[in-house]
Amino acid sequence: MIIYPAIDLYEGKAVRLQRGDYEQMTVYSDEPVSVAHEFKNAGASALHIVDLEGARTGKPANFEIIKKITTESGLFVQVGGGVRTSETIEKYLSAGIKRVILGTAAVSKLGFLYEMVRDYAEAIAVSVDIKDGLVAIKGWTEVSSQDAFDFCDTVSGIGVKTLICTDISKDGMLSGTNMELYRTLRAKLPVGLIASGGVTSLDEIETLSKLGMDGAILGKALYTGAIDLADAIRRG
Repeated sequence: MIIYPAIDLYEGKAVRLQRGDYEQMTVYSDEPVSVAHEFKNAGASALHIVDLEGARTGKPANFEIIKKITTESGLFVQVGGGVRTSETIEKYLSAGIKRVILGTAAVSKLGFLYEMVRDYAEAIAVSVDIKDGLVAIKGWTEVSSQDAFDFCDTVSGIGVKTLICTDISKDGMLSGTNMELYRTLRAKLPVGLIASGGVTSLDEIETLSKLGMDGAILGKALYTGAIDLADAIRRG
């Protein structure tokens, strides 16, 4: 299982939110490139980057810093947040990003998702952010009427190879992850699955690996020191 340390960007800084709430933001570093290097030195092979401003407004705002992180770290980078046009996808891929994540655009414009999967294949992933069983959009500021499990089935059928599934109620809370959610998804879906939100212990990482998850995203637990990244990579 691949461990993806997360760098959430807001105004060029590495931050974390609680439950997707922009009013509950903690700034952890003014130098996200240095954070990426620290993750690499700990043994990371991949990074998960989110442009939080882009997620909220639909217009990516941290492209240059994301490009710098990608170029200087040399890691496999997947990026999401405000990716709603083919031009943005092409811009990211041309900058060396390996996987681009669609969230709001995948929910609201299924035809667009189909076209992007047709054109870019496995370079397209979908983020399924779940709140009370429904899919949240626009940086988690809105909840759609789309049932999360039905949506996962739909995008899997379209040909999406990687789903990143987050239980918003767990994100940034250090309260443990939703194992039952991932157990159900793994049993239902024949695609790459990455767990995100609330992972707080090495035992949870080991359990996710045993469930057959393909990856796990670690955020706040790394920044607070609750989990050591090198240990997480070994347990994954």
